[in-house]
Amino acid sequence: MAAKPETIADLSFEDALKRLEAIVHRLESGDASLDESIQLYAEGDALRGQCEARLASAQARIEKITLGADGKPTGLQPFDAG
Repeated sequence: MAAKPETIADLSFEDALKRLEAIVHRLESGDASLDESIQLYAEGDALRGQCEARLASAQARIEKITLGADGKPTGLQPFDAG
């Protein structure tokens, strides 16, 4: 079995998102004490920031293939999602 990541920065995007979903579920259940809720909220906020940073990084690396008049690839340009 693989070692568990020690910090939020070590988590993959998917693992961070799963942990964030678990935190939201726990908070929404109302079963957490006030102190636990505060700790969970802080961890969730850090996870959200990590997920946003990873998405921004991924978007910055995505490039769009440009095609010439003949339909053949001619180069790359930054992808604009807007």
